[in-house]
Amino acid sequence: MRAHDLSAGEAVLARVHGVAREAARLYGLPDAEVTLINVSENATYRIDDPATGERRILRVHRLGYHSAPAIMSELAWLEALRREAGVRTPEVIPTPGGRRVLTVPGAQPRDCVMFEFLPGAEPPQDDALVAGFERLGALTARMHRHARAWRPPTWFTRFHWDHDAALGVESRWGRWRDGVGVDDRARAVLGRLDARLRERLRRFGRGPERYGLIHADLRLANLLVTGGGEPSVIDFDDCGFGWYLYDLAAALSFIEHDPRVPELVDAWLRGYRAVTPLPARDEAEVWTFVMFRRLLLVAWIGTHTGVETAAELGAAYTEGTCELAERYLSGRL
Repeated sequence: MRAHDLSAGEAVLARVHGVAREAARLYGLPDAEVTLINVSENATYRIDDPATGERRILRVHRLGYHSAPAIMSELAWLEALRREAGVRTPEVIPTPGGRRVLTVPGAQPRDCVMFEFLPGAEPPQDDALVAGFERLGALTARMHRHARAWRPPTWFTRFHWDHDAALGVESRWGRWRDGVGVDDRARAVLGRLDARLRERLRRFGRGPERYGLIHADLRLANLLVTGGGEPSVIDFDDCGFGWYLYDLAAALSFIEHDPRVPELVDAWLRGYRAVTPLPARDEAEVWTFVMFRRLLLVAWIGTHTGVETAAELGAAYTEGTCELAERYLSGRL
């Protein structure tokens, strides 16, 4: 990143930090300590109240990514999952006036949401990961079962994660062709992959048994575990309409090359089938969705070079994607 780009990024982050401090004040916590946790699509802060010792989480939304109704829709499903399906999600903490989405005024008003602070940590990538994926498969099946039966509010609105939205006309996270390290060779390999994915997804179809409301980002960083129990699920910011199997692919984000992945997939499928049936034809497309997510992440890295995870992965992730693509296209995955 060039020096003037870095300065611009720091200036944006400083403005966002000011929004977070003002949001804390509007939530009735003027003396709270405001600590940045991470930046991805949004900026996430830890809010510590010195008077009570209470800790909360504040999300400052990225400009232009979600409308206020879309954010309210996310919160509606998150709360319904906790209330009706027993999925541990963070409670939304309203403003003193009862609003769940706070808009902080300014030259560029920003939407903010306050959540309860849930205990736990991201699942470690150790020997317990396989067993953890079986629990995650069962948990995901419960979420999908709820989504199929749930009647959302009439104003409910979330975007889609189909091919056009992810990799096609819309390319919500940018074009994979503009990813880091996408040279002529990578462009040729990934172009063949994209065409194959588009055709297989078209044939797979978007019937209600396969396509519906999903979390869309159930990677390890969005799970909190304490001991060996079922994880809590956080960060529903990308939830929307997509293929149910995409949630499995998202769980493998950034570790698709790990030699344990076949074992992780088998464990996830075992857990899922223990809750709800999954046809063999659907299981046969697992790697289609893994590669679909992987190609989308190549695009994401290219448009999020200031995010720590993207900067660490860089061109090596594109190179690894090409290797996996060759294997997928030749039928060796």
